[in-house]
Amino acid sequence: MYNVALQDKNQFINNGHLNMKLILEKFVIHFNDLYGDREQNFYEEEGRRYFLLYLKLVINGTGNYYIEAQTRNMERTDVIVDYNREQFIIEMKIWRGNAYNERGGKQLKDYLSYYHLDKGYMLSFKIKISRLVLRKLF
Repeated sequence: MYNVALQDKNQFINNGHLNMKLILEKFVIHFNDLYGDREQNFYEEEGRRYFLLYLKLVINGTGNYYIEAQTRNMERTDVIVDYNREQFIIEMKIWRGNAYNERGGKQLKDYLSYYHLDKGYMLSFKIKISRLVLRKLF
């Protein structure tokens, strides 16, 4: 994952702004190419580790990320990325159907409201077959 991020790194930053949507789209492609035919159980923490390995190379030296940052009302976000005074919220879920996905979307909207942002991202990992899907962009 690190090596493919190294190849892609330069296309993700435009005029000092991080293109998180493109990072996620490319991550989905690379993840599915490398791990998409896996037949084992897959856990959300694994997906987060793969994504952060990919992301770290892109933001290294200019940005930071926070895992499960706690809000004042005791909720925990999955990943927050700070880059050049911009903030990105990324919610990661194991796919467990539309209802669960919709609850994840509501959770993401609540985080966005809390952080005064109007756009966030949600990645869903399917169980047993590690097929990554970029489900929603808010």
